[in-house]
Amino acid sequence: MNALAATPLVEGSVLPVIFMALMGVSLLLYVVLDGYDLGVGLLTAVAPEADRDRMVASIGPFWDANETWLVLAVGLLLIAFPKAQGVVLTALYAPVVLMLLGLILRGAAFDFRAKGDPAHKRWWDAAFAGGSALAALAQGWMLGRYVTGFDDGAGARVFAAGIALALTACYALLGAGWLLIKTEGELQRRAVVWARRVWPAVIAGLVLVSVASPCLSGTVRARWFELSGIIALAPLPLTAVLALAALRGLLNSHRVLGKLCWAPFALMVVVLTLSFFGLSYSLYPFVVIDRITLWQAAAADESLRFLLVGAVLTLPVILAYSLFSYRVFKGKVRALAY
Repeated sequence: MNALAATPLVEGSVLPVIFMALMGVSLLLYVVLDGYDLGVGLLTAVAPEADRDRMVASIGPFWDANETWLVLAVGLLLIAFPKAQGVVLTALYAPVVLMLLGLILRGAAFDFRAKGDPAHKRWWDAAFAGGSALAALAQGWMLGRYVTGFDDGAGARVFAAGIALALTACYALLGAGWLLIKTEGELQRRAVVWARRVWPAVIAGLVLVSVASPCLSGTVRARWFELSGIIALAPLPLTAVLALAALRGLLNSHRVLGKLCWAPFALMVVVLTLSFFGLSYSLYPFVVIDRITLWQAAAADESLRFLLVGAVLTLPVILAYSLFSYRVFKGKVRALAY
């Protein structure tokens, strides 16, 4: 009997499920929001020097707020699931450090490229792109390791490396979609070219996940190929394929430079959201697959009730601030200024 069959899907309190949902939504928002600004950072590596200021300016008002969602997700893990955080963070210690180094490097480069010695600007541009790549690859590696339950086998590590590259490609496509929305002229046309080039890598990454996940995990295989799993999951990959096909078709249309400039980004958000729901279905009810369930990892109900009050007060503030910033800085990007 596999671990899933031995683990009931409903146990006791609903509070751990609520906190897992909050943590999952926070991570999804982080992947979408910080994903596009990491993607823009990645694309600065292949952009002409004359375009980099506008690319950085397109994310300038938002990138700090975008990272708030990662802080919230990690905070929820540490406080709501104390018995899992030791396992998760111990297994991911090295990539977490690399991710933080990448984010720190990005933050430093963001200011110093404009405020430092102009002679050093190209080095800070390289640091900005390099920090973006380091953070993206580390996040993909962590996702791959988490999905396999931190298995140390060669197959699991190859899978994690593939997910690292696939998530980086997704971020680059998101970044290109963001530039389509925020820029005009030659830079906007370059964003179309970048999106076309990275699109096949995104497709390859989704195929890798779809094929390798059930091969590497008996639990995932059982969830996917039982009748209820087939019924629940079938619409997700079909819709994702249609969204990606529509995205690629739009990149061949002149309308993507005009009224439909928002559509590639929106379609990529749809793909990531569908992937999130598929991953959630595959892993539930585990916090660490085949090892720790939600209820085994959760703090006491009394603590969770207290924390829920804090979450209910905090989330609207973060949402309101984020929506306000996007409203204030809507429209095409202006020249970079400090």
